Amino acid sequence: MPTEPFARLLRRDLELALRTGAVRDPDPAPNGASWLAVLIALCAAAGLGLWLLGGYHAGFGTLNASAAAYPPRMWEWLTVLGDERVAFALALFFSRRHPRLFWALICAALVAVAYSRGLKPLFDARRPPGVLAPGSFHLIGEGPRRESFPSGHSVTAAVFFGVLLYEARGIGWRLVFASVAVLAGLSRVAVGVHWPVDVAAGLAGGFASAWVGIWLAHRGAWGVRNVPLHLALVILCALMAASLFWSDGGYPGARRLMQTLGAGALLVALAGYLLLPLWRWQTGKWRE
Repeated sequence: MPTEPFARLLRRDLELALRTGAVRDPDPAPNGASWLAVLIALCAAAGLGLWLLGGYHAGFGTLNASAAAYPPRMWEWLTVLGDERVAFALALFFSRRHPRLFWALICAALVAVAYSRGLKPLFDARRPPGVLAPGSFHLIGEGPRRESFPSGHSVTAAVFFGVLLYEARGIGWRLVFASVAVLAGLSRVAVGVHWPVDVAAGLAGGFASAWVGIWLAHRGAWGVRNVPLHLALVILCALMAASLFWSDGGYPGARRLMQTLGAGALLVALAGYLLLPLWRWQTGKWRE
């Protein structure tokens, strides 16, 4: 067993992991920005077209009624993918082995918060439960009434999966990430708490936030190897993951999914940041 204190070796192990992880991460495919640009344009055009053709509430009745034909749990599972706590928890799966991707997710999240939280109180638009009569539409879970524009869940889903889409190298994975983000956004109409224009604006802003966040992360790569900052962000994500155990975000049908994601994220973080280094320290297999 090494004579050096475990805490000091733990820090050296993390420094090595961040350094090798940053080098190991392949450069993203060169057309990642083009994918995000296309998605931003399509979502913005969809939102603007809906508003010009039918006003702010356009398309809600048709989409909400069509979604009612599918199992409610499916929409609950999709909609919690836009929960900020879920996104931070999922980031733990990348934090140690892919620190550059983790840093990009954090930078993009900060941009997204400014976009979503800034516009919501500015417009303070009323949501469907605050406009439509109870029972006249399909509502799943809680029914908030205010701050409808833009859809925050749509922003979060587009940010998280937009960063993954940018970093992915295969067209198949990019199509999957784009589809999941769009479906998570549409689920907000399906559960009856947002207008389609809200979702379109949320997706457009989320993909744009991902683009800006990635640019900031590449410009300020110091956050990739900064051990104290990295640990502070990991702790923040771990707290978000832990919160999934006692709050379902208003969607009881997704409680088990959220708890599973939270537990998986915490186990990955615990193994990577403590258990495996402890095992190497005790067995003398410490990496130099």
